Amino acid sequence: MKLILTLSVLVAVAMAQEYAELLDKLLKEGNDRFTARMFNEVVKSKPDESVVLSAFSVMTPLAQLSLASEGASHNELLKAIGLPNDNITKAVFSRLNNRLLSIKGIELKTASKIYVPKGFELNPEFSAITRDVFKSEVKNVDFTKNTETAKEINTWVEDQTNNRIKDLVKAELLDSYTRLVLVNAIYFKGKWDSPFNKKDTTEQDFYVSKGKTIKVPMMHTSDEFKYADSKELNAQLLELPYKGYEASFIVILPKEIDGLAALVEKLKDPAALELATSNMNYFAIEVSLPKFKIETETNLKTVLPKMGVNRLFHSHQAQLSRLIKDDKSMFVSAAIQKAFIEVNEEGAEAAAANAFTSDRITGGPMQFIANHPFVFLLKAGQNTLFSGVFLFKNEK
Repeated sequence: MKLILTLSVLVAVAMAQEYAELLDKLLKEGNDRFTARMFNEVVKSKPDESVVLSAFSVMTPLAQLSLASEGASHNELLKAIGLPNDNITKAVFSRLNNRLLSIKGIELKTASKIYVPKGFELNPEFSAITRDVFKSEVKNVDFTKNTETAKEINTWVEDQTNNRIKDLVKAELLDSYTRLVLVNAIYFKGKWDSPFNKKDTTEQDFYVSKGKTIKVPMMHTSDEFKYADSKELNAQLLELPYKGYEASFIVILPKEIDGLAALVEKLKDPAALELATSNMNYFAIEVSLPKFKIETETNLKTVLPKMGVNRLFHSHQAQLSRLIKDDKSMFVSAAIQKAFIEVNEEGAEAAAANAFTSDRITGGPMQFIANHPFVFLLKAGQNTLFSGVFLFKNEK
């Protein structure tokens, strides 16, 4: 009996581990596809601009809304986030919250809050899901007092993002017809495992185009880093780890000064990036990387329809019938993301908010000089939290 019981426990543990690995795989694949599509659309919509975005943080409110919807709208949202059904969605995001909190060496905060009008309440089933799965708070507010309510929402966002994201919701977006504001925030701060020495930062040429250079503060360091030369992407890849080695900053540098557009187009296929990063190995490298800040505001109501999310924004198609108790006429009237990133000698800090082991290879040091436009990714565990392009033109 004891042997049978022991075997049963072992089988149960193995099945639980297998299920957990399936959830992680589904999230990564869904996030990779969603990030690739959103990155491409946002970069195309902001030509000649440096850009930062967090597709990862957009998936959370879309997942919440998928659990509040039905019919064609529900199917559309599930397809967008790459998850097969509601039970998997609940399991993935419930596990995600615990996984993010356990990542070592960085400060990472995610938060979600739902605002509904006074006199209204969430559907009890959705209220339980949003509390237990997404750890969302719910608060009743007076949307007719739009200036006061916008200030309250924006103060909450500032608190969650270490004051990096300000004025997310504008007062004019709120009125007596507003039924719900769903806000999601993500904040990251990490220190390099191998910091840049501030004394080595110097003004150097950065090619904004083949025929034009400007001076930028260029940081320098030397160490062993993961690196790859990708023929498929026609680019070099460099991974700079944060303390704890569970999060990293990846730079994808086109081999051609004017190769950014072609690189962005190739990155539409997440498999291309997966292949390139899987081929990275350790080398001794001398790194030169610009010191920069970027802040980007993205109108998700414009971007998401290009990614197949349409019905949410139409009053007769949204089908958010499981959201508000006794009110089946809900639709999304506005969806905005503000994202911020700062990369300096100590590490990187990033924030976003939405309303709505390889063998080491040694040898002589190589050079990785990021002196023209490049793509960057900020990853924690398997998941890309932030992505963007650096052109220097809109540095703040």
